[in-house]
Amino acid sequence: MQSLFTYISPPGQCGYLPDQQWQLRYEVAGQMERGDYAARLQAGWRRFGFSLFRPECPTCRRCMSLRVDVARFRPNDSQKRARKANARDIQLVVGPPGVTPEKLALYDKFHASQTERKGWPEHGPESATSYIETFVNNPFVTEEWCYYLGPHLVGVGYVDNLRVGLSAIYFYHDPAERNRSLGTFNVLSVIAAAAARGLPHVYLGFFVAGCSSLEYKAKFRPNETLQPNGEWRPFVE
Repeated sequence: MQSLFTYISPPGQCGYLPDQQWQLRYEVAGQMERGDYAARLQAGWRRFGFSLFRPECPTCRRCMSLRVDVARFRPNDSQKRARKANARDIQLVVGPPGVTPEKLALYDKFHASQTERKGWPEHGPESATSYIETFVNNPFVTEEWCYYLGPHLVGVGYVDNLRVGLSAIYFYHDPAERNRSLGTFNVLSVIAAAAARGLPHVYLGFFVAGCSSLEYKAKFRPNETLQPNGEWRPFVE
């Protein structure tokens, strides 16, 4: 991997737990292969575009990388209902990332809803340039998962296909279809794809106890979290 530069952000109010302080280490890559990122992913890093990051907070250690054991995964009753509610009506199209007015409008609509419902920071209209930098320009081929209800785009996810597993980068959806549990359906779809491809894990990013936007990840069981000593261990809530 060719690293251009690294830096650590100054301590500030945590984006997950407002009563905590967070600090992130960033590394911007000029070039990165799948294997390079797979090693970083297993060490607790995440990425958007060419930028890698992981928490290095002064006092809090509640951010834990979480991955699902694909071969042993069994959906709970709620997840079964989400799968049943969407399997017949929702069409999934997997292809290369791109930006369209439809995606930008859905992205803005999703963030506005999250701001209102969950107190996320206000998010101005997303520009095509920013969207391309975050989701479209990648160091290696990334999959874009588009979910359609009839002709309408209702969800978009980004997934890295690595030898160690599938990594779910980000997912946003139409808040008007919130009762469909599209976020749950997306994770179930990624787990099913990993099983079909013979991959051992699905990486879901950070689980943070007390953050309602991230706690759902622990419900996909069995799963493991990355410990401070670098070992992955079964997660116990």
